[in-house]
Amino acid sequence: MLFACIYVPEFPVEALLRASPELRAQPVAVLDGSPPLLTVIAANAGARETGIEVGMTKLQAEACSGIHLRRRSIAQECAAHDALLDCAHAFSPRVEDTNHQTTSGNAKPGGTVILDITGLDRLFGPPAKLARDMAGHVSKMGLEANVAVAINPHAALHAARGFSGVTIIKAGTEAERLGSLPIHLLEPSEEMLETLERWGIRDLRRLAALPEVALSQRLGQGGLRLQKLAKGCAQRPLVPAEPATKFEEAIELEDAVELLEPLAFLLNRMLEQICARLKSRALAANELRLTLEITGHEDQSIDEQKQSRRWHRRSFQFPVPIQDSRTFLKLLQLDLAAHPPDGPVKKIFLAAEPAPPRFAQSGLFLPRGPAPERLELTLARIRGIAGDDRVGSAELLDTHAPGAFRMRPFRSHMSSTKSEKGRAIQKTALRIFRPPLEAKVQIKHGVPTRLFLRGQPHQVTAAAGPWRNNGGWWTEQAWTRDEWELELQVEQTSPLLVRAYRDLSSARWYVESTFD
Repeated sequence: MLFACIYVPEFPVEALLRASPELRAQPVAVLDGSPPLLTVIAANAGARETGIEVGMTKLQAEACSGIHLRRRSIAQECAAHDALLDCAHAFSPRVEDTNHQTTSGNAKPGGTVILDITGLDRLFGPPAKLARDMAGHVSKMGLEANVAVAINPHAALHAARGFSGVTIIKAGTEAERLGSLPIHLLEPSEEMLETLERWGIRDLRRLAALPEVALSQRLGQGGLRLQKLAKGCAQRPLVPAEPATKFEEAIELEDAVELLEPLAFLLNRMLEQICARLKSRALAANELRLTLEITGHEDQSIDEQKQSRRWHRRSFQFPVPIQDSRTFLKLLQLDLAAHPPDGPVKKIFLAAEPAPPRFAQSGLFLPRGPAPERLELTLARIRGIAGDDRVGSAELLDTHAPGAFRMRPFRSHMSSTKSEKGRAIQKTALRIFRPPLEAKVQIKHGVPTRLFLRGQPHQVTAAAGPWRNNGGWWTEQAWTRDEWELELQVEQTSPLLVRAYRDLSSARWYVESTFD
C-alpha cells in the first residue's frame, strides 16, 4: 500500500491569495470573529516576519507595518477546498477528505486530503514524479501545498504537515524521517501534551524511544497510540469521499467595484479557476450562473422590492458544453454591457453546471463547420442589440391566441419525427406572415369565391370554414375572428393553400399563412 497526502498550510490565507494572487508576495493575515473582537487566525510567512502571531487582536496587528489584513471568507475557503479535492481526484479515485478529521477528534480548518496511490506508478511514473505532478497541479489551482508519500496515511499526513515541498518516505524509514518533527503535530490532548513537555519530550524521536510498558502505565492506550504515530507504524483504513459535483467560485471584495472593466478582470480569474477544475475532472459546462451582491442594500428592515435589488442574477445556458474560459468571459462581458448591475459590486458568486464534453468527429471529405463557441458569441452580440426575448428558437405557448409564442435558448438535442420503419414522416409546414397580409375577398352565399392579394386576383377553388376564434376579452387586446382555409388557383403553378381570416372588430380580411 502507498499513500500520498496533500496539505495546504495556512489554508485561510491560501484561500484568499487564490482569489487575489497579487498579494502572494505581500505579508497577509486573516482576521475572524465578531467586531470589535477580531483576532488573527492565520498568517503567511511574510506576515510572521513582521511580528504577526496567531491570536493577536486587530489593533495589535495593525501596529505591524506593511501588513495586509483581510476578513475570513468561508465562501472562498469552500471553493478552494473543492478545488483541492478536484486536484486529488484527477490522480486517484480513492481520496479522503481529512479537513476535519484529527487524531484528537477536534475540528481543525485546513486543506488536507489523502490519496491511495497504490499501483498508480504504471500511469504516472514513480512516487517522486507523481508527488511533483500533484504539487504542480495544485499550484495551477492557485494554492501552494506540501506533498508527502508514505506506506500509511498517518505517516504521509504528518510528513506533509511537518516538511515543506515534496517528501518521499521509503518503507522502514518512517521513524527516522519523522523523528525531528515537533510533538504537537500528533495533536495530543492538552493534558497529555503538558505531561510530555514536563518530561522533556518535544519531538517524535524522543517519544518513539520511550519504553512501551512504562509509557502505557503512565499514559494508557492513548500514549501507546501516540508512540505508534511517532514511529510511523500506525495503520488505519482510508475513508474515501465522494467527488464534489459543484463547481462554484466566490470573491468578497474589500472595496466595491463600480466599473465593468475591473469587474471583468475578476470574472476572468474566477472563470479560469472553474475551467481548470472542470478540465481536471474531464468535464465541461452547459450552464453558467452569475450572482452579484450590490452594496448599499444590506438593511434587512427595508421592503422586499428594495431588498431584491441587492442581488443581480444572470443565467446562461449553452446548446453544447464549453470548456473555454475566454468564451465564457466574452459572453459575460456582452451580457453585463446589455444588463449592467444597479450599483457597486462587493461580492461575486459564479457557478457552472458540469456536463460531459462534446466530442465530434469531422468527415474526411466535408468542410469543417464553425465552432459552437463562435455561434454563442454571435448570438450574445445579437441579444445585446435586439434584446433577450428576440433571439433563440420559437416555442408555441399553451394558449388559443393566434401567433402566441416565446423565444427559448437553443438546445443541443434535436428531435426528429420518424415512422415505425425508421423513415422520416413528411408533414405540412405552415409559413406565417408577420404582420399578416391585408387582402380583399368576394363572398357568395357566405363562402369566399375570389381573393385579391398584393393587387393580384386569385380564384378560390376550395374553401373550408369558418371557425370562430376569440379570446382575451378580459384585456385591452381582445380578439375575435372567423378563420378560413382556402385553395387558390395560381396560373401555371400548383394550387396555393392559405389560411385567411376576417377580423370581426374591423371587418377586414387578412392572409395569415400559407401551407408548404
